[in-house]
Amino acid sequence: MPIIRNQVDPSKFNGDAALPYELRLQDFSIAMQDIYDFFYDVNTHLTGKHLQRLDDMLRPAIMSGLLSDMLTASLAKHSRALTENRYHNGHPDLIVGGVYPHDEVKSGTQGVEIKTTRNKSGAVDTHGAREQWMCVFVYEVDTNTEPAINRAPMAFSAVYLSQVTVDDFRKNSRGELGTRTATLHKEGVAKLRQNWIYRG
Repeated sequence: MPIIRNQVDPSKFNGDAALPYELRLQDFSIAMQDIYDFFYDVNTHLTGKHLQRLDDMLRPAIMSGLLSDMLTASLAKHSRALTENRYHNGHPDLIVGGVYPHDEVKSGTQGVEIKTTRNKSGAVDTHGAREQWMCVFVYEVDTNTEPAINRAPMAFSAVYLSQVTVDDFRKNSRGELGTRTATLHKEGVAKLRQNWIYRG
């Protein structure tokens, strides 16, 4: 079975969503389609050589990191006001262009943090609770269909974008050797999901 190129469905976007920093629904649509096109191109090449799809090669954490980086780059490319934060591991991922020197900041307040997760609720670990605009892309990967060549392409099932505060998080204990993280609590997730951008 040939690799399928996934397509973003424009009818699944929320025309009433609140969008900060001059973002447009089209920015999200194009960014998502950029990802679909990339996976189509790469997987067509890999399977043409009888190799695994990229979806099947990557561990979930690496997949999420790759998607976050690619979505950040694409949104920066297509949005009117936002650009990539050039500070390594700086926060947020997207910042308003020209606000910070050299468009880099370790911990800024004007911008959007990008997260990806397979968690259908949209809950995702962060490195700390803070007030921020948080955008979460929820995606699905078919790991069950056999033979693997017949698996469905990676798909975004939802996109959420909301301004959250420190009080919307719960802290996660990781023990002495673990890195402390924070996740939106039940009410915080409900707040995030209220301003949905896309539902597949």
